[in-house]
Parts: sequence; C-alpha cells; structure tokens
Amino acid sequence: QVQPVESGGGLVQAGGSLRLSCSTSGSTFINAMGWYRQAPGKQRELVATIISDGTTNYADSVKGRFTISRDNAKNTVYLQMNSLKPEDTAVYYCNMRTGPFPTTQYDYWGQGTQVTVSS
Repeated sequence: QVQPVESGGGLVQAGGSLRLSCSTSGSTFINAMGWYRQAPGKQRELVATIISDGTTNYADSVKGRFTISRDNAKNTVYLQMNSLKPEDTAVYYCNMRTGPFPTTQYDYWGQGTQVTVSS
C-alpha cells in the first residue's frame, strides 16, 4: 500500500521560502509525483508534477518561484517554494501515481499540510 506523508508546512512571511517533503515507505514504483493545493473556497489545483524521468510541469502562477524534485530511491518528492506570496496560502497535498502504464495507474494522496504566507 502507498501512503504518502507530507511535512514542511507552516507559517512564513511574504517573500520567504519553505520546502515541503512527501514520501512513502512502500516498494511500489511511483511513476508520477506531484503537489496540489486548495485554498479556502476554491477547488484543488495542480501546483507541480514530476515524472520518474525528471520531466516537470508547473502551474503558471508558480513558475520561476517553485521547484519540484524527487528522490526515486526514497520515493520522496520535494517542493521548494521561494518568493512566497499571500496567495500561495493553501493546504498543499502530495499525490503519488503508480504506473507508468495506464492500466496500472492509481493515485494516492497525502493528508495535506497547511502553508500560510503572511503579508
């Protein structure tokens, strides 16, 4: 079973930095890892994803400020967040997707970690 666990959330001032981590202890191959966020009253949105080959994808709102990376040996994904803005405030969720083939793709979600950016 895959059970992602996030860490690193907290309170930071605007312009500051924070690094989120998410990992699972299982041996299941995780093809895709990603971060999503949900602010109060809004839908969950994609922040960034990274595939096992290193390919990344970012939401336009975080390009140039956030960097996603992964350690395949540890089944761990990181999100380095720089130049944080109050609008980045949200619950951040880790997603891990098995695969890589469509018939073997299953999503696993972490419980979420709160990121609050003060002005």
